[in-house]
Amino acid sequence: MAFFVKPSILPGFPLSFGLGVGYLFILILVPLFALVGFSLQIGSEGFLNVVLDRQVLSALFFSLGTSFCAALVNLVCGFIVAWSLARYEFVGKGLIDALVDLPFALPTAVAGIALSFLLSSSGVLGGFLGIFGFEAQNASFFGVCLALVFIGMPFVVRTLEPVIKDFDSSSIEASLCLGANFWQTFWFVIFPSLLPATLTGFALAFARGLGEYGSVIFISSNIPFESQILPVVIVSKIESHDYLGASAVGVFMIVVSFVLLFAIHYLQGKRR
Repeated sequence: MAFFVKPSILPGFPLSFGLGVGYLFILILVPLFALVGFSLQIGSEGFLNVVLDRQVLSALFFSLGTSFCAALVNLVCGFIVAWSLARYEFVGKGLIDALVDLPFALPTAVAGIALSFLLSSSGVLGGFLGIFGFEAQNASFFGVCLALVFIGMPFVVRTLEPVIKDFDSSSIEASLCLGANFWQTFWFVIFPSLLPATLTGFALAFARGLGEYGSVIFISSNIPFESQILPVVIVSKIESHDYLGASAVGVFMIVVSFVLLFAIHYLQGKRR
């Protein structure tokens, strides 16, 4: 009881905490519990047969690989964009700042159609890469990664930008005055301070890419055992009226995503 009667600096903690937990329970936990309960109707043996199917595992590895590669690209490019927006003033900064948020407002299906046309043989990027003998239209891994980079970039930029703005420039000046070069200053002064936010942006971009469906469906060839993402497997099972199988794959995807995100947040907490 001492925990509940202990005075708090912020008033209204019990009410805020209750509303937050209620919101989490009703909108997140209840649907997840319902999905898990429905999938368990298939039985433990049937559940394992579904999630350990070669097609499901192949789609999982393809989704994990493309999401991880796209998150890495977003980590590097997003850091550069966030640093430029937070630290410099230049012509067109407001336009670039607005374009960063465009994937939030743009329907993913529209993004997929635009990117598929861009990668086609008659598109700008596809035609340019075709000069070097690279057929981007038939490279599903490259196309999916490009789509996931497009939708995941804002998560990294918007996570890092406020942290970079609040970063103390005196630390950089002190490092340079002590004789450190640019790379030494970056690796030993700037990067450690921004690492927690960097891991958060990476986790958000990775999670967003892992569950993406709308933009990828127009770019990937969706060939089983080759270029099929896990959400497509779920949709295909629903279309074939295999609802128990679809729910089992969905639960499997949730578990894998939760484990990976928990590991990232654990590393982030240890770093802090």
